[in-house]
Amino acid sequence: MTRSFVRLAACFALAACQAAPKEGADPAPVRSARFDVRHELAVTVPEGAKSVRVWMALPRADPAQEVTDLRTEAPCPTRVTTDDHGNTVLYLEAAAPPAGSFRVVTTFRLLRREVRRDVDPARARPLTDGDRKLLQRHLQPSTHVVVDDRIQRKAAEIVGGETNPVRAARRLYDWTLDNIDYCVKDPDRKKASPVGSTVYCLDTGTGNCTDFHSLWMSLAMAAGIPTRIVYGSFFKKELDGQDVDQSYHCWLEFYAPGPGWIPLDVAVADIFVGDFRLDEKNASLVQRTTAAGYAGRDPAMVDYYFGNLEERRVTWSQGRDLLLEPRPEGGPVNALPKAHVEVDGAVHPEKTGWTRKLTFRQVG
Repeated sequence: MTRSFVRLAACFALAACQAAPKEGADPAPVRSARFDVRHELAVTVPEGAKSVRVWMALPRADPAQEVTDLRTEAPCPTRVTTDDHGNTVLYLEAAAPPAGSFRVVTTFRLLRREVRRDVDPARARPLTDGDRKLLQRHLQPSTHVVVDDRIQRKAAEIVGGETNPVRAARRLYDWTLDNIDYCVKDPDRKKASPVGSTVYCLDTGTGNCTDFHSLWMSLAMAAGIPTRIVYGSFFKKELDGQDVDQSYHCWLEFYAPGPGWIPLDVAVADIFVGDFRLDEKNASLVQRTTAAGYAGRDPAMVDYYFGNLEERRVTWSQGRDLLLEPRPEGGPVNALPKAHVEVDGAVHPEKTGWTRKLTFRQVG
């Protein structure tokens, strides 16, 4: 092949996550896992600060996950808000806080199910103008997900005259695997953009998960395929119970009439293409870019990530250019995989202004 928070009813989740089996086949059981999760934000308060505002991602309502026992610890009152993409966000504001630091902690139990969707193109039909009008929001570019003339030409070149959205999406998937390399493969020479950028990814041929998926989104939108980005985190098998942040990850969903919303993760699929050597510089990075480790080239995993997601994930948010509530002084927020913090109306940067630590323990 080419390189190529709320609890939801269990029956609804299973129906949404499980693909229709092929006729005559016995489908493998949908895998699931339970985790106890701790999500901690540490904010540094500069001397003389008059106001600190924090928007912290909470687990999003998602058919693939059930969240229970959600608790919050914070030094001042908090409230739960919802942004323009339906993301649930924990908000707090501290007036004239003392210099130093404070922590905001959420804990919860997560039941997460594997997502499997039907990617048989025979079950899909071409999108109509009515479909696209109904899903117009998911065809709109954003600040860093652009659809310009170059993207239009490239999408037409890749998709050709294919009108079946599943086949067209697979062509885009395979092209991305053929032409873009995940930066963790060669960290000395391949870098990620700081914002998740279509243009950066296309120009450099590399990037992280947000770069990969920004480019794929742009190409899909140019081809008339509604697409949305999802931010979450892996619960990496080797870090179970460890005091190590799980970082963040993102993936995509595209819409095909018939099957509906279909997930894909072309960034992680690129790891399993296997066209690189492991060494002392990249081995740990590569292992921690996957949910359960890496043991070399695996075409089955490349196919798996077109339509399926393993159960070792949590969903935080969806979308780009988010209009958080209440509105930040800096305007729309690029994405919310962790948190957004402002001090006296200015963006307080991650690492120097705040850090996030996500840890977990698998309990079933």
